[in-house]
Amino acid sequence: MLPGLTRLDHIGFTVPDLDEATRFLVDVLGCEYLYALGPYASSSDDWMAEHLGVHPRAVMRRLHFFRCGDQAVFEVFAYEAPDQGSAVPRNSDVGGHHVALYVEDLDAAVAYLRERGVRVLGDPTTSRGPSEGQRWVYFLAPWGMQFELVSYPGGKAFFRDR
Repeated sequence: MLPGLTRLDHIGFTVPDLDEATRFLVDVLGCEYLYALGPYASSSDDWMAEHLGVHPRAVMRRLHFFRCGDQAVFEVFAYEAPDQGSAVPRNSDVGGHHVALYVEDLDAAVAYLRERGVRVLGDPTTSRGPSEGQRWVYFLAPWGMQFELVSYPGGKAFFRDR
């Protein structure tokens, strides 16, 4: 076990338009904007490559922190880099990912997203096996990043059966 590990601290992701992401996270998802930092760049050494794994001349223009609910903290970046890619990975791609948000009433949350023009991928799915008791559905942020709504107000079989 990683010494001292106690919890997840934050999730960081890069967006093409930080203002658009802020509107989505605050106005649609209801996250709380916390603060901003930046810019960060290094024009004379390889600090950006050594410490962040990005092109040495990459510029992190700004980053915003948001709290979503009482736990999730998002660190949202706006970068410019000579070798920056713009393809959003799918779950099936290496590096693919999604952010899952827990809601008490999945149907009400899905209706809310659809009323606001958010693309919801299909209808909610009912899980089986160890996740029985859970329902979930994916939706897309305006920049194409995948999010998931998940709900299991009565608990999951995995936790009940242990």
